[in-house]
Amino acid sequence: MAQLYFKYGTMNSGKSIEILKVAHNYEEQGKPVLLMTSSLDTRAGVGTVASRIGMKAEAVAIDEEMSVFDYVNSLPAKPFCVLIDEAQFLNKKHVYDFARVVDELNVPVMAFGLKNDFRNELFEGSKYLLLLADKIEEIKTICWYCSKKATMVIRTIDGKPVYEGEQLQIGGNETYIPVCRKHYFKPEI
Repeated sequence: MAQLYFKYGTMNSGKSIEILKVAHNYEEQGKPVLLMTSSLDTRAGVGTVASRIGMKAEAVAIDEEMSVFDYVNSLPAKPFCVLIDEAQFLNKKHVYDFARVVDELNVPVMAFGLKNDFRNELFEGSKYLLLLADKIEEIKTICWYCSKKATMVIRTIDGKPVYEGEQLQIGGNETYIPVCRKHYFKPEI
């Protein structure tokens, strides 16, 4: 029976490398997957899943208006699994559509993304994945400043922590730092 999975972690937790690994494992067995990502993430180019260690793969870009259920349902051959990177950028309709992919098409969906933003608030996609997912798993990494588990992220501008501003600002290590709760409130910057 297919399920909806949400695998979340902070920045630098290896979410993109994990999704590429899962895709490789399926495809190595001759089981095609549908790799998708948000069109908002343009760091490696629209429609590309890329890890910081250099691995990357082409993916279907999900834009704000896309009906992901209709897209998956219209494919000539159903994938063995749908894999979504940057799932925090999904909207409510996307998440409900992916739940329909699981329930109506019997195709497993694995969504990978951040849970909370730099203000420590849930992203829309993450909120609805937490509500609808059959299985939720944390992908762990350690705090930039100590050895505790990182559960939050700090946005920096010119090396200084920022706790207010627009939720959406695409960036990597130059902008975001994974931290534990203690260092979120008192970073060693």
